[in-house]
Amino acid sequence: MYTLTERFTRVAALLLLLLGATSVAAGELEEPTGPVLLTISGDIENTNGDGTAAFDLDMLRALGATDVTTETIWTPGTITFTGVELKTLLDHVGATGSEIDATAINDYTVVIPVSDAVEEGPIVAYEMDGKLMSRRDKGPLWLIYPYSSNAEYRTEVIYSRSIWQLDRVAIR
Repeated sequence: MYTLTERFTRVAALLLLLLGATSVAAGELEEPTGPVLLTISGDIENTNGDGTAAFDLDMLRALGATDVTTETIWTPGTITFTGVELKTLLDHVGATGSEIDATAINDYTVVIPVSDAVEEGPIVAYEMDGKLMSRRDKGPLWLIYPYSSNAEYRTEVIYSRSIWQLDRVAIR
């Protein structure tokens, strides 16, 4: 018979072993259950099928919501965008490349350096002022930088990287 302390130690060791096995099974992300909004491919370690990582809205939300309140050159007034930080998203898929090819629904593509993916940097927004964005509103996903809070984000280069109707990302 084991003491309570010994039982606790054995259970804790088993849990650590199981958690470690889950993270060692590197690469297995959950499967989307809703419509896929974003597919990430290329130099990534964590996937959920055919070497890609597909995300539905719930999966993006589960990564943690970040709000960016800013003015843009495309919209009137100050708007609060909600989404997942680009850095968080890239970390989640284990991105190892140096460039991002971000592509919109209409096949428009921009190249973004992975170095843009910093804390308090750009987000992949799925809400504008608390509402999901439709295609007409530049959605369902829009890469938004915090333009108003940092003058370095108010340049033509950064504006050109602010791709809307984003649906595919390739890391290279």
